[in-house]
This record gives sequence, structure tokens and C-alpha cells, in this order.
Amino acid sequence: MERLKQLSLNTRWVSTVASIWIQCTSGSLYTFSIYSPTLKTTQHYDQSTLDTVSVFKDIGANTGTLSGVLYTYSTSDHSSHHPRQQRLTPFLGPWVVLLVGAIQCFAGYFLMWASVVGLFPRPPVPVMCLFMLVAAHGMTFFNTADVVTSVRNFPTYSGTAVGIMKGFLGLSGAILIQVYQTFFNNKPTSYLLLLALLASIDPLLLMWFVRICNTKEGNEKKHLNSFSLIALIVAAYLMVIIILEHIFALPFLVRVLTLILLLLLLASPLYVAIRTQGSDSDRTSETSFCEEDELTDDPHEMHVRQDPVGYHRLPSEPDVGTDTNDAMTSLWRGDLDLLQAICTLEFWILFFAMACGMGSGLATVNNISQIGGSLGYSSFETSSLISLWSIWNFLGRFGAGYVSDYFLHVKEWARPLFMVITLAAMSIGHLIIASGLPGALYAGSILVGVCYGSQWSLMPTIASEIFGVVRMGTIFNTITIANPVGSYIFSVRVVGYIYDREASGEGNKCTGTRCFMLSFFIMGSATLCGSLAAFGLFLRTKRFYNEVILRRLLHSVRE
Repeated sequence: MERLKQLSLNTRWVSTVASIWIQCTSGSLYTFSIYSPTLKTTQHYDQSTLDTVSVFKDIGANTGTLSGVLYTYSTSDHSSHHPRQQRLTPFLGPWVVLLVGAIQCFAGYFLMWASVVGLFPRPPVPVMCLFMLVAAHGMTFFNTADVVTSVRNFPTYSGTAVGIMKGFLGLSGAILIQVYQTFFNNKPTSYLLLLALLASIDPLLLMWFVRICNTKEGNEKKHLNSFSLIALIVAAYLMVIIILEHIFALPFLVRVLTLILLLLLLASPLYVAIRTQGSDSDRTSETSFCEEDELTDDPHEMHVRQDPVGYHRLPSEPDVGTDTNDAMTSLWRGDLDLLQAICTLEFWILFFAMACGMGSGLATVNNISQIGGSLGYSSFETSSLISLWSIWNFLGRFGAGYVSDYFLHVKEWARPLFMVITLAAMSIGHLIIASGLPGALYAGSILVGVCYGSQWSLMPTIASEIFGVVRMGTIFNTITIANPVGSYIFSVRVVGYIYDREASGEGNKCTGTRCFMLSFFIMGSATLCGSLAAFGLFLRTKRFYNEVILRRLLHSVRE
């Protein structure tokens, strides 16, 4: 209790806790299959129309360039030395991004709920797509603020930090479904209203605590591991609850008790933040980056040295890379803006790989209800599949960040190699689902879910390492546009088209493996192409990681 009274709210640990809690309510997009049947019946959509609405969800969720631009503007004064800009610091920061996101999220979901319950006449399909787009676009502002702030606060272990943020975002789907099944089971309309309120009020309450803290603490890896352990415990607990719900019909009181225990687990990161401030070793080792950096006469040079994650050659390094190609030479200059990044081949390799991997993964999760229905699964079983997808998604998001950090620090493996491995494994998952064998949907969704989640940790971290962290939010959010591009191709032009063709004359319903087999064969082949593209990125950046990234990590450890 004494430590709680002494808790300082202006630390990166409190910021991390606030970001985690925001992420826990930001995964409503992963529960689209819960309320999509209601949209389909109340709005009289066929499968292709429903998939079109889903694509606009994906477009909104993955066109976060504006959130990146706003984040860069709102936080640029943190690295400024101009007195006038420094005076703006109390009025700017990541909270601005979170506020804009909360407004969009509420507006989009509330209007969707109003359409479903009939508060106004049934809107045309383009208007419903607009509602979905606005709600989903608001989520990108939450994600940008939390992820980029975590990278700024933990530059040495950026993979682990991004993995934690993305991991809790992956778990949020299962968390929200637990709330749904406890209080709103079989009431998807009420669930839509819950999304409008919960996913906007939570960021509004916590946005003041999300801050960029340019400090360096000796035990940061230890405390990040504590957050990681909590995330794993929450994931294990959710998986046990989902399995028990699948086996037994849990009474209402038991559901309430399990939800209360879940909320207590989600509150435990606050204990880590309190513990960090009670450690004398942390206090004595905490040092500002600005205090460590030498002053120079050149303002630009001073900014370069103060950036703890800028990818510039150390003063003691030999002049390496003089014979490399022009693209890699430009990468070594440090933080690129969006236009400079777009002009590199590395940007487009990442874009193509994400279109194949993320696009096919989204097409899978968006159609789990229809896939399960065609194979004879009950509605509760498909709901369990969606919840379990959130667990596998979490394991991929968290595991890819943590494992790639470990192998980068210990084995010196370049991070793009893990993108190659996970995309290749995802293609196998698609083929397993295509087989239509008993239990194949469970097994395939595990593999696809883990590998899909991995891309959400690997891509932002790789982008920050290759292109720099200053405009990371803008660049990685632009790359994620590949996600809705791939989702549209696979969901509408492949999955939706083939499903409707097979369902012709049968009341827009299709049963059997024929409904989705060809679709998943196509997606498996595309994901394999994405893996080959990622392998090309690995070959192009292998020397860059050896001579720039690893040197920077070694320099950070020595400090």
C-alpha cells in the first residue's frame, strides 16, 4: 500500500500498463464473426456483400497512415530543443492520437448498432461500409499510439515490447468474447452497443498515462519479462476457460466468477509498475538519454545521437558498406520519411509479403463462422473457434517478438528470417483446412492463427529497424495497407466468389468441403509466394543487420 502511494505516474512502466489495458479492448475487429450473422440477416446481405463489409473493416483497420502522421506531429516536440516547442509538451503527446481514435470508434459502432436495431431505415450497403470503416479506422490510432510509444520507450528490446503490445491486442478478441458470453450470450445486437461504449471509454480514461519517457533502466529486460509472463498466464487461463465452456455448460454465476478472475489477472501489470519503482537499483541506474549524449555544434548531429534507435554507424566503426547497392546505402543513413521508404525495394517486398500472409489470414478469420457452418459445426463451436483464434493470434504476436529478439541478441539471426519461416508454416495451415478432414479446421486455424499473429510483431519491428523509428508509425501503417488489399482479393474475389458459386440454388447456403477447399488451396499457394519474397528480403538485409543493427545492440549493452 505504501508503494502504491509513492507510485509515480510519469514513468514508462505506467505507460506500458496503460497501453496494455487499452490493447485489451482494442481487438473488437477480431470478433466480427460474432455479429456478422446479425448484419447478414437484418440487412438482407448475401455472402459476397457481407464479405465486402468485412473488407471495409480490414481497410479501416489497416490504413493507419493518418494515425502515424498524427503521432509524429504530436510527439515531435519530445525530441526538440527549441524553447517554443518545448512549451507545447504538456499539451501534445500520444494522448491526442488515442482521443481521435476513441471518437471514431464510438461513432462507427454506435451507428452500426442503430442500423441493426432499426433506429433509422436500413442504410445502403456503401453507408454500412462507411460505418464499419470508421469504427475500424479508430482502432489504428490505439495501435499506433501504444506500439510506437513502446518502441520509443524500449529501443533495445523493441521486438519484445511490440510483442507484448500486439500480444494483448490478439488476446483482446477472446477477452471481449468472454464478456459477450457472460452478459450478452446470443445477443449480438447488444454486443455491438458494448463495443461502441467499452472500446472508446477505456482509451479515454487511460490516454493521459501513455507517455514517451526517454530514460534508460538497467533491469528493463527483467520487467519486460514480467509483463510477458503475465501475458502468457492470461492466455493460458483464457484457453482453459474456452475448453471448459466447450465441454460443460457453465452456469451464469460460474461465468461471472471466471470473468472477475480474468479482470484481476489483467490488473496484475500494475503490480509490475509498482515493483519497478520500489527497486533502488532501477532508480540509481535510470539515466536520461540526453544526459548521456555529447553536445555538438551541429543541431542535426545532436538529434541523431540523441535518438537511441537511430541506425547510424558508431564513431568507432570502420567505414563499412561502401560497395553496397544504392538502396542499402540509403537505409544506412538513418530515419527515412515515408516517401524515401516507398522508393526502396525493401518496402515493397514487405508490402507483398504482408498482402499474401495477412490477407489470407484475415480471410480465414472473417469466414470461420461460414466455414464451420458448412462443415457441420454448431454456432457455439464456431464461437469457440473464434476465441481460440485469439489465443493462437496472441501466441504468434507475442512469440515472434520475443523469440526474434532472443535470436537477434544471442544467435545474431536477422529478424526477416522469422518472417520466412512463419509464412511458410501458414501456407501449410491453409492446406490443412482445405483438406476438410475431421478436426482439420481446429488444427489448421491454430497454425494459421499463430503465423498470422507473428506478422503483426515482425513487420513493425523490421520496419523500425530498416527505416528508423522517428516516422515508424507512418511507415509501418502504410505497409499494413497490404492487409486489406490481400483481404479483398482473398475474401471477395476468392472465398466469397467460390462460396456463392457453390451455394447457387440452395438459399445462399453451402455445405461440405467443396465450399472452401479451392479457396484455401489458392491462399496456401499465395502465402508460399510471400515466404519466398520474405526470403529475398532476408538476403538483401543480412549484411545490414550484421554491420548496423547488431553493432547498435552491442553499443546499447555496453552503455
